[in-house]
Amino acid sequence: MNSTCPGPSEPGRRTVTSRRPVWRALLAGFSSRRTNVALLALLPIAALTGILAFAVGTPRPARAVMIAHGIAGVGVLLLSPRKSMIVRRGLRRTMLRTAGVVSGAGLLWLSAEAAWTLGGTRGAQRRFTGSHERGSLNPARMPVTQWMFDRVPQVPAEQGRLRVVTAAPAVSYRLADLPDGDRVRATLDCTGGWHAEQHWSGVPLDRLIGEAGLAREARSVLVRSVTGYGRRFPVSDLPRLWLATHYGGRPLARGHGAPARLVAPGRRGFWWVKWVDLVAVDDVPAWRQPPFPLQ
Repeated sequence: MNSTCPGPSEPGRRTVTSRRPVWRALLAGFSSRRTNVALLALLPIAALTGILAFAVGTPRPARAVMIAHGIAGVGVLLLSPRKSMIVRRGLRRTMLRTAGVVSGAGLLWLSAEAAWTLGGTRGAQRRFTGSHERGSLNPARMPVTQWMFDRVPQVPAEQGRLRVVTAAPAVSYRLADLPDGDRVRATLDCTGGWHAEQHWSGVPLDRLIGEAGLAREARSVLVRSVTGYGRRFPVSDLPRLWLATHYGGRPLARGHGAPARLVAPGRRGFWWVKWVDLVAVDDVPAWRQPPFPLQ
């Protein structure tokens, strides 16, 4: 007994076309190898931009870092379900598929940003670094935070002294006697997720060091806290660094660095050394330090 099956052209035969969402069709072309290649490209980008987001404090570079981090993160999220099925799929058009996923991730990230803005959510009020505003122009509302294991010292402010070490003999100042007539408006952007803009008063670091003398071979300046915490800056940054003793027209609070703290506009909060007791200029390059403090 012979059996026959109706051919494609026979009447009564309908072809059923499966319709899938575009993003599912896009991911369907990823083989195990190409999915791994895409993840291998996206994961380091997400990790690197995540680290850089803590350090970059100037608007344009920070926004670029945050956008790249968001796109890479969403791309990894989209590829994660596919990772469980990659052993059963063949090899197809890796570069085009990866570009499509990255583009889709970028559009999804931009859509989320637009939704937060239009919806007036708290996320729309973030700074370009992702930080929320806390206590701008009102120092009393600023949080008190330290980097890792640093602690607020108990030395009375009136006993604080500052040593300035350059090519000339070291100079020592009573911190209470430092001038505070120069003002700068700058935003302290803490990696803890908050930022605050204040009027800071004190003395520019280039003027302070200029009085002691700057050697020709000087390459960096070390600003150190009484707690031992310190950061090193290029000599070229001196005109943009301040040693502040006041904020908002009042003396610094102990938790905010009294009697004197560094103000470093454009840098994240861990560069703003508190309770400064030493400023030293030497020939050590500024890059010869961990990217983030280890204390």
